[in-house]
Amino acid sequence: MLSEKLKEETKQNHQILEKVLVGNLRSIRSKDGYINLLKMFYGYFGGLEKSIEQHVDSNLLPDNDERRKIAFIANDIEALGGLVPAKAEGNDLPRIESHLEALGALYVIEGSTLGGKIISKMMEQQLGLNGNGLSFFSGYGDRTEEMWNIFKEKMDAQAENPEQEAVVIAAANETFSKFGDWFDKQQAAA
Repeated sequence: MLSEKLKEETKQNHQILEKVLVGNLRSIRSKDGYINLLKMFYGYFGGLEKSIEQHVDSNLLPDNDERRKIAFIANDIEALGGLVPAKAEGNDLPRIESHLEALGALYVIEGSTLGGKIISKMMEQQLGLNGNGLSFFSGYGDRTEEMWNIFKEKMDAQAENPEQEAVVIAAANETFSKFGDWFDKQQAAA
């Protein structure tokens, strides 16, 4: 199955990004630090969602509208008193020119909901947020695993041969890699 191959084939890039993010998360000690993290996610995921929506609709993913994350991030930033930043564009984003590449990018976004629950609890403890500003990292709440499995099932059905699988895998790897680059670029600018 494609979802199993993706997990294995993106493992290295996923771990590199995760290491950077976890290190940053552990060092957050203020609301402003958390707002800056949300801004990084907003910028990258905002640009990414814009690219993805050109190739994925409710015919491909019936619950596509429910999977949009950008409004939750913007709401969290504003709820904490921050200003919503610009979205990434151009070379800051992976190339997405087909529904298969869009699914590879969505694999990264949807997969982030799994770790989001842990991040939500971490930020609640570190900053005492009491649920305020945590809607993005709360993902789909109790439905997070269910939504992840539905996404994987729909994605698995799209790639019909090894060549198509390779397109999805390459897009997911590029999405992880470009997110790491975006994160580094934003930290350097802060």
